[in-house]
Amino acid sequence: MKKVVKFGGSSLANAQQFMKVGDIIRKDDARRYVVPSAPGKRYAEDVKVTDMLYQCYAKAEAGEAFDELLNRIKSRYEEIIGGLGLELSLDGEFAKIREMFENKAGTDYAASRGEYLNGIVMAAYLGFEFVDAADVIFFDKNGALDEEKTNRAIGKRLKSAEYAVIPGFYGSMPDGKIKTFSRGGSDITGSLVAKAIQADLYENWTDVPGFLIADPRIINNPEVIESITYKELRELAYMGATVLHEDAIFPVRKEGIPINIRDTNDPDQAGTMIVESTCRRPKYTITGIAGKKGFVSMNIDKAMMNSEIGFGRKVLGVFEENGLSFEHMPSGIDTMTVFVHADEFEPKEQQVIAGIHRAVHPDSVDLESDLALIAVVGRGMKSTRGTAGRIFSALAHARVNVKMIDQGSSELNIIIGVSNSEFERAIQAIYDIFVTARL
Repeated sequence: MKKVVKFGGSSLANAQQFMKVGDIIRKDDARRYVVPSAPGKRYAEDVKVTDMLYQCYAKAEAGEAFDELLNRIKSRYEEIIGGLGLELSLDGEFAKIREMFENKAGTDYAASRGEYLNGIVMAAYLGFEFVDAADVIFFDKNGALDEEKTNRAIGKRLKSAEYAVIPGFYGSMPDGKIKTFSRGGSDITGSLVAKAIQADLYENWTDVPGFLIADPRIINNPEVIESITYKELRELAYMGATVLHEDAIFPVRKEGIPINIRDTNDPDQAGTMIVESTCRRPKYTITGIAGKKGFVSMNIDKAMMNSEIGFGRKVLGVFEENGLSFEHMPSGIDTMTVFVHADEFEPKEQQVIAGIHRAVHPDSVDLESDLALIAVVGRGMKSTRGTAGRIFSALAHARVNVKMIDQGSSELNIIIGVSNSEFERAIQAIYDIFVTARL
């Protein structure tokens, strides 16, 4: 059995956390390929190493002295190395980094060094082989990931490495220049490695017990989701629920490799399994609840709208012309409502209104702002009667006014629109009716 294990920055913030990670890896011989992030915060007021590197390079790029900040970064690693009792020096690496900073190697190079150095430390600590991600993860000339070349390179390189550490977050361009993924991109590295070696499982270790049913900032101590499908995860992630970088899903999904979200600080807990499909019934009717504030609805009224061919296409064409994407579009016989992000829509609202009038000649156009959208997601809803009724009963009991409801034919999710001011109360009410009432 082969497992790829990725550890986040909080899991590698200091020597004590490194030791926890070492215990986790050594406990299972199948954990053969390790993808580390850069050291995260050691305490609330601390600064992540990646952020320190950005600050340090900004000074170098501006022609300012940066040695003091670079030495602080070096001290972070020396503190970890000393705490682990390793005979390891990074003097040569930091001399190289200093030279590259002076030569303006770029922000991507600077940001990537956190993972690169942590990979060297991790490999020395575990006794694993170190594989530089720049040698196996490739981007094309436009900066897009070259999936085929990357997959071949990782597979070939790791075929001869029974145990290896591959730093997360970065790869290289055709000219050899370092290129990073977006923040949180170590998740993607782990996924690419898992795909290339055809891993049995991709374990993603972080500082939470798994994927939670609801936002812990709204719900006190929410339940952990035991298993979730890729489709359910996509719906929840789209509405703001994040534990895993969204782009990390696709490589392993193509290969049918499950992802296991685990807690470094509580390794005995099973966490959350993310799978393509499962016959296992969910613990609750719903799998999760997520949502976002900051939407605007445009309500378009026109008599006999339903008999006008191409009406919807013309309306959406106006949004397209203005570079706007829509979130949801519930409609009636003589009405159509389009939900859009407020921050994107507001600068262009008058152009859109004028465009709608020219395109479809409505009887009226009204705008409503300060709206929130909530997604109630769950594969269990399809086989359970009365789910929507329970949601609306709970919201009515909590005195939440529902502005919109939209349910897809897959019955995987129900989207509810409410006022921003009632957002948290609505999520609490839905959680209570489906989860708290069952505990």
